[in-house]
Amino acid sequence: MKTIVLTGGGTAGHVTPNIALIPALLSAGYDIQYIGSYEGMEKALIEDYSIPYHGIATGKFRRYFSVKNFTDPFRVLKGFSEANRIIKELKPSIVFSKGGFVSVPVVWAARKNHVPVIIHESDMTPGLANKLSFSSATKICCNFPETVEKLPKDKAVLTGLPIRAELMLGDPEKAAKMCGFADSQKPVVMVVGGSLGAASVNDMIRKILPRLTDSFNVMHLCGKGKTDESLNGTVGYIQIEYAKDEMKDLFALADIVVSRAGANAICELLALHKPNLLIPLPASASRGDQILNAESFRKQGFSMVLDEDKDLSEDSLYDAICELYDRREDYREHMQKSDQTNAVFAVMELIEGCSLE
Repeated sequence: MKTIVLTGGGTAGHVTPNIALIPALLSAGYDIQYIGSYEGMEKALIEDYSIPYHGIATGKFRRYFSVKNFTDPFRVLKGFSEANRIIKELKPSIVFSKGGFVSVPVVWAARKNHVPVIIHESDMTPGLANKLSFSSATKICCNFPETVEKLPKDKAVLTGLPIRAELMLGDPEKAAKMCGFADSQKPVVMVVGGSLGAASVNDMIRKILPRLTDSFNVMHLCGKGKTDESLNGTVGYIQIEYAKDEMKDLFALADIVVSRAGANAICELLALHKPNLLIPLPASASRGDQILNAESFRKQGFSMVLDEDKDLSEDSLYDAICELYDRREDYREHMQKSDQTNAVFAVMELIEGCSLE
């Protein structure tokens, strides 16, 4: 039996694409092992799938001054030593890395042991952890056509992002029962602020609720602890702190989606052909990757985009949602023509090819 080591962590976005590959890897006969940090969120996520998990030390690579810059290099070295020992014991055919700082010592250890490595970069511009790993990679997968130009030419492959197959199996009737909208004939807007919620998007949606619920039912995934109790019982509106297994059903019920522009989120929308309005996290609160992600999807005809700092207001948000619904078939048509929606198959082809070399 061939063994594959999956690695990646720090955020859900560095784990869920690995999870999306698990059914295909099992069908192909792989023994799957996972290397992550000792107690990172990746550990809890992977435990749900009964995959053997190996914890290592990890440190963050910072571009700014911090006292931890003096101690974290030793944690990285410890992580490399631990990853090297695990790689020697497991003798994998291949390592697949989704990024995050925990992946760096794993990729370096794989190179030392002559194990081929495939890296996946979700965002338009590569993050620092992946940049530190590129020289050790056999192939580098990416989501966006523009990213190919930023990667080593002999390694870059445009695959799209692996999406969990169960997302395609949603039951809109289950979601409708969960939401209990009084008028089931109204179209449904799904608002997703990310796992932690997006305060500015949440606030703006609530400000336009009276207008919005005249024409739409609204499913608002607002984040844990981000509900507004004064709005409980509002006709045509439901607040949901967090959805896991129910997410596929909520997607199935939604006619259009308002979302941040994290790579995982927008690739799920693309795979599901859901017309969407993206409000990317502003550069003041991030490294600007969501802005670039959203702009790429806008250019490809997959999304409408509102700039939070420049364009977001009550009127602009309401008008954009109405326009998106009116033009929903145009966006759906563009998404249906995309060749980036079968990423699991594309990545599996690379894994099979590299593990045989």
